[in-house]
This record gives sequence, C-alpha cells and structure tokens, in this order.
Amino acid sequence: MSVLNSINEQTYNNIKKIIIDSGSTDDTIILAKKNGFLVNQISSSEFNHGATRQLLVDLSEDTDICVFLTQDAILASPDSIANIIKAFDDPQVGIAYGRQLPHKNAKALETHARLFNYPDSPEVVSMNDLNKKGFKIFFCSNSFSAYRRSTLQSVGGFPTDSIMGEDAIVAAKMLIAGYKKAYVADATVYHSHSYTLSEEFKRYFDTRVFHEQNKWLIDDFGKPTGEGFKFIKSELLYIIKHDKIRIVKSISSIFAKWLGYNSGGFFKKMPKSLVKKLSMHSFYWKQY
Repeated sequence: MSVLNSINEQTYNNIKKIIIDSGSTDDTIILAKKNGFLVNQISSSEFNHGATRQLLVDLSEDTDICVFLTQDAILASPDSIANIIKAFDDPQVGIAYGRQLPHKNAKALETHARLFNYPDSPEVVSMNDLNKKGFKIFFCSNSFSAYRRSTLQSVGGFPTDSIMGEDAIVAAKMLIAGYKKAYVADATVYHSHSYTLSEEFKRYFDTRVFHEQNKWLIDDFGKPTGEGFKFIKSELLYIIKHDKIRIVKSISSIFAKWLGYNSGGFFKKMPKSLVKKLSMHSFYWKQY
C-alpha cells in the first residue's frame, strides 16, 4: 500500500497507471483497481524482466514517456515523477533513472550500496563520456526509470532473452545510437535490499550470466573490473567508519559475490538443474 500511496501523492497527475500482476496471492489486484490502475495479469511462469516491461510499453501506445517502478520501490517525494519527466525536456535524452535511497531501517551494507551507486549530483552522459565513465556509462535501474517511448522502440524495445539487465542493454543501445542517458538525483525513491550471503552469491552468479550473454557490452564499453574494485574499497572504508561490527559480514559478502560471479562464467557447462539452484532468477531457466 505504501507504493500506491506514494504514487497517489505525486504532483504530476497526468498519468496512465498500469500494473502487471504476475501471480500475486495477496490483495494487490483489488488495491490496484481501487487506486485507479489498469491491471494486466500474467502467470508467474510468464514473467520475464524484459518481456514483461515491453508488455507495459505495448499497452501504452498513447504515451510519450513510460515510467517504470518496481513493487518494492516507494517514491520518496511528491515531485519524483515530475522531476524524472523533466529530463526529457532535452530531446536527446532517451532514458532517465532516479536516485535510490536506502529504506529508513536499512543497515550499513545496503546503505553504502545506495550511496555509492546513487550520488546526490545529477548527470547526463553520452558516448562522448565513455573514456571517463567506462563500463558504468550504461548503468541504470528499472526500479525507478523513465524512457522516451519512441526512442525505446527505435532501438528494438526491451530484450526478452537476457536473464537480467534489460535496462542496461537498452541504455547501451541508446548511447550507441547517439542518445543521452540522464541520472536525475532529485527524482528519489526508497529502494534497498538486505541480502543473505546465499542471495549475494546467486545475484552475482546471474550478473556473470548476463555478461556472458551480452559480451558485446564488454567489447564496446570495457570490462567492469575497475568499478568492482572501487566498490569493494569504498564499502570497506564505509563499514570501518560507520559500523565496524559488520566488517566480517562485509568481507564475507565480497567473497560470496566474487565466488558467484566467477561460478557464473561456467553456466553453459553446468546441468540446467544446478544452474537453477545457483541462480536468483530461477524462473528464467524455464524459458531459456
């Protein structure tokens, strides 16, 4: 209900509201309809990060800008949607994403992850910034994002064959095509996760699968290694300063990510049953 309330409180109210419900078993559908949403239902087995979002695009033919929000992201300001839409005043901007703040009860590790990836200063980038930004130039997140619908369609829409990273793939294609990507720091949303070590392993296993499936990203934009080392150094310094007691959890988390990422490089050689157990997105392998 917090997500729905945060949407209802937005100052920008010229919104066509659509929810894709992928097999919920609670009151999601009832509450969504009460709050003015069109509800499109699919089975949980049909869910696919790219295909499901493309379905939303296809249901929005009369829309210029498509804004995406996941079910666990709560808009942090009444102006969040208005602010992210302002980014498209620049006709060259094809994609924009907002700033993710840690939930109010977030612990040190998830707080650092949000501070590292979502700073308080806005940024607009193009391929001219590749040397400065490297692999991170196409980083974005569909937890809270917006796309110029015509531009999205011009680069082929969302991919349906990638385990994750549909947002990054589209951002990279738009940049290559000559468009810009905007990070809108005053379009804020509460969104953070507290992962177990097992979940960290699985998440980074899937990240490596994503990189293996989309090697053109590394060919065109460089390897992600440097950014990974920056994150590790930043996390350790943050934990030492703010929550020393979690240093063991931090080191264990770093190892779980490393092990998961390296294990994912061998997914093609593994039996499908094992891959499903090691993957956070086990539903994907039913379609793969």
